[in-house]
Amino acid sequence: MTDSLLQRITVEDGKCGGRPCIRGKRIRVTDLLELLAHDATVEEILADHPSLEPDDLRAALLYAAKQTSHKVVTVR
Repeated sequence: MTDSLLQRITVEDGKCGGRPCIRGKRIRVTDLLELLAHDATVEEILADHPSLEPDDLRAALLYAAKQTSHKVVTVR
């Protein structure tokens, strides 16, 4: 399931500045995360963006989790 969700995340040169998007659409992962962080419900997001599917939101959350799961090395 994890791999199929992450396949929904695409990165293309020339689209949204090369930032991660949902299924090649011009909806960035960060946009969805910010909507969720500001208390938008899944239902509200899907109503406002009819091209999205519930798994797109799950994919955005999983992608963010994967991006923050590695050790951060600081240089002093």
